[in-house]
Parts: sequence; structure tokens; C-alpha cells
Amino acid sequence: MLASPTRFVAQRISFQSSNTIFLPPFPRGFPQRSVTKASVNARIVAAMSTTTTTAVNAVTDSGRGSITHVIFDMDGLLLDTEKFYTEVQEKILARYNKTFDWSLKAKMMGRKAIEAATLFVEECGISDSLSPEAFIVERESMLQDLFPTSDLMPGASRLLRHLHGKGIPICVATGTHTRHFDLKTQRHRELFSLMHHIVRGDDPEVKQGKPAPDGFLAAARRFEDGPVDPRKALVFEDAPSGVMAAKNAGMNVIMVPDPRLDKSYCDVADQVLASLLDFKPEEWGLPPFEDSQN
Repeated sequence: MLASPTRFVAQRISFQSSNTIFLPPFPRGFPQRSVTKASVNARIVAAMSTTTTTAVNAVTDSGRGSITHVIFDMDGLLLDTEKFYTEVQEKILARYNKTFDWSLKAKMMGRKAIEAATLFVEECGISDSLSPEAFIVERESMLQDLFPTSDLMPGASRLLRHLHGKGIPICVATGTHTRHFDLKTQRHRELFSLMHHIVRGDDPEVKQGKPAPDGFLAAARRFEDGPVDPRKALVFEDAPSGVMAAKNAGMNVIMVPDPRLDKSYCDVADQVLASLLDFKPEEWGLPPFEDSQN
């Protein structure tokens, strides 16, 4: 766990559209080219796969005491579903005598299905044999029976019930589409009903998946008193692309990564926790837990 929020410097790049994206400064020698949305996506992937500690940011040390709203990712953060994706993708690659490693998983986590599928087949060198679309069809047929068995991650229920009980507005912003969301949450509907709202990956306002900020910005707009000042929003994420998305939205972000994820992917977060059980709400100006559970 980091002792205090990490401070970063942001670059602002405006497109011809009204969208504005915050990107990290790139290492010396990085070729300077005209910026397009496609090139930005490529550069984000490149930045996420390096060990540089430079990153995006719109928060300062003062962000810790001003949180009013909390936004949660879902897969791998609230629900233990990432293991299902790993299991299925390992089975698919075994057919090609290849292995699935965590450097690739780090790039795929949190992204829209077609974006993750394209990364998968291209980086594994199987795009001539398996298209992204065919990969999605095969993967989803294998996942259908696994999703309904999804368990909660440690500390998820305690934290959600605590914040809701204290009147802190909470919501979910996930890349998961509605059909999969319903399967994954069918054992936990009462807990998810505590959310003020839920933004899914097939929401019409989410034009681009993580690391674009679309999902988190849509989530901030839909609170009762929205749009919420992004500096007063705290995001919980487990995926590198999700952490980048929160930063691109100008929000504070706590990362709860899988322990197998390379630590270099955690440099962007304001705080890194081993588990939701380690979260101390009072450090962020939120009501403290009333029990002594660790």
C-alpha cells in the first residue's frame, strides 16, 4: 500500500470532436506524430506495457479529504470473475500450443470485448487462424456456465454496505455488457441494488471502452446531484486500463490488483491495496468503519 497519493503531471490533447483525453508523457525518443484517436489508443497500450512511472493525473494531495461519491469497477474488483476469463483463454491457446501470460492479460483487462479479442489474437500470433469475432463466440460459449457461479471479492459486501449505510452515493461502471452482467450478478442482486446506478459496456454513452474515460464520465453524470466534480469522485479498479480511464476522467483512483500483475502497472494509481479489506475510508474523508474487521 502506498503511504500517500502519488502525484503526476498530465498532458492535454484535444481532438476535433469535443472529447478531451489526458495522456501520460512518453519517454524520450518516442516518435512525435500527429495525433488521431487511433494513434492515441495505440500509444496508451504502449505506455501501459512499459515500466515508466510517469502517468496521467488531475488530482493532488488535497483529493483525499474531499471525496463525496464512489465509483466501482466490477470484474476482478467486486466479483471474482477474472479467473474465468483466464481459464477459458488458456484453454483456447492450448489448442495452438501457446500459453497465456499476465502481460497480455494486463492489456486485455477492463476493455470492451472486441478490443480485448483483437489484442488476444494479434499478440498471440493466431490471427490467421482465429478472428477476434470467432474468438469472442468461442469464449462466450465457454463462459456462459461459469458466470452464474461468480463469488464476491473479499471485503466487497462490507464496503458497499458501509458506504450505502452512511449515505455515500455509490455506483458501478463496468465494461461488461448487460447480458453478462445479469449472469454474473444473479447471486448478488440484493447487494447490487444498493447502487445508485450502473453503467455497463453496452451503454449508448460509452462510445469507447477503457482506458477512455467514457464509462466513468457517464457514471459521474448520472448521480442525483450530477455531474459530480471528478476531483470529488473516488474510483476503485483492479485493471491497468481501468486505472488509466479513471485518471483520464480526472478522478482519484485506488487500485486493488491481482497479486500476479507486474507492479509496474500500479504506478498510476493514487493508492494500491492488496484487498478491499485494507481500505480505510477515513483516509479519504469518508465515514470510518464501525467494526474492527481487518
